[in-house]
Amino acid sequence: MPLPLLLLDLDNTLVDRDAAFRAAVVHFFAEYGLAADDVGWVMDLDGGGYAARGEVAGAMVERYGDVVPGAAVRALLDEGGAGRVVLAEATREALVKARAGGWSCGIVTNGRTAQQVAKIRAGGLDGLVQGWVVSEAVGHKKPEPEIFRAAADAVGVPLEGAWVVGDSPHTDIGGAHALGLRSVWVSGGRAWAVDGYRPTHVAVDVAAAIHHVIGSA
Repeated sequence: MPLPLLLLDLDNTLVDRDAAFRAAVVHFFAEYGLAADDVGWVMDLDGGGYAARGEVAGAMVERYGDVVPGAAVRALLDEGGAGRVVLAEATREALVKARAGGWSCGIVTNGRTAQQVAKIRAGGLDGLVQGWVVSEAVGHKKPEPEIFRAAADAVGVPLEGAWVVGDSPHTDIGGAHALGLRSVWVSGGRAWAVDGYRPTHVAVDVAAAIHHVIGSA
């Protein structure tokens, strides 16, 4: 009997999306001679990638439009630090171990297709998982059940019995709960603060989450 599917979130789970975006913003500010103290303002505005791109672009153009072309701001947000994504060695090793143990691994992520696929390739994840789905491409976003079903289809493994690993209580763990799937919340040291449901397990990082899942079989 094949092992169940392991579905993993991308941003701030498999890769440190915020660190990559911050590095891109720092470079952008240096290029245009902007105040480095404003990097924190942009990061807060970005909200970990959850803020609408148009709203972030509008606020940045309003603040810096006299010295930065609007097209440059939009290009920064379009790229989103994708080229600066680095896959931690512990994460790579955990994925290799999962695949060697017979697990089918897939990525399920919200976001824009070009940017998310660029992150997957920059981190070398395209050689470590068997498939992925991006919300823009499938017309559904987490926690909607359709995107998890699409991810299972992309990998070619039934969704039934799958594990979901992610950092978002709402989109990742909430989506898994609605489908009756087991889940691991990547807490990063945070305390669980959602009433009504809980993850199957809590791990401090994605490598620990993967090791828990593959050790549960």
